[in-house]
Amino acid sequence: TGSRFGEELDSLVDAISFGVAPGFIMYHLFLREGEWGWTAMFIYIAAAVVRLARFNVEQAGHAKVAFHGLPSPSAGIALATFHPFSQTAFFQAYLADWPWPRIMMGVMILLSGLMLSHVLYPVVPKFSFRTTQGVITGVLMLAAAIAALTIPSIFFFPAITLYIAYGMVKAVILGFHERIPERDLMVDEEGDEA
Repeated sequence: TGSRFGEELDSLVDAISFGVAPGFIMYHLFLREGEWGWTAMFIYIAAAVVRLARFNVEQAGHAKVAFHGLPSPSAGIALATFHPFSQTAFFQAYLADWPWPRIMMGVMILLSGLMLSHVLYPVVPKFSFRTTQGVITGVLMLAAAIAALTIPSIFFFPAITLYIAYGMVKAVILGFHERIPERDLMVDEEGDEA
């Protein structure tokens, strides 16, 4: 990414890795037999490409406190890690009977909308051993790394689902908080002039 050519190549590789590849995985696993599977796949791939282009225009090269919209790697990881998660004993015991082709089509559309939204998603937290919060963050990241290495099929899909849900829930809560009026609209604060 040190040159203009490298930046463009990096974007192309990201579009294939986080857009085309997860879209085709979902299509071949769940959406081939449905009528609208190819449409969901196209919408997802197009949203991933637009998300990458928007990132390059708005945020690339700047220090980031949060991502505007769901990062395309997060969406791609959510789709790519679903299949290994679906092969676990937990999934087979409790979730296998759900209508997964329809659910995954809806998930792809939802992820597409989140990538194009302005919902804020946090960046990977920084940790240090100088503050209590930094120590807690470091311990949580170490635990996540151990879980990712020891039980990847159980860890990745639920973890990325929590990350995606966190951004949505936070956006809803902040949206409701911003709409709360500062004063009671039913009370006349100007009062009667004598």
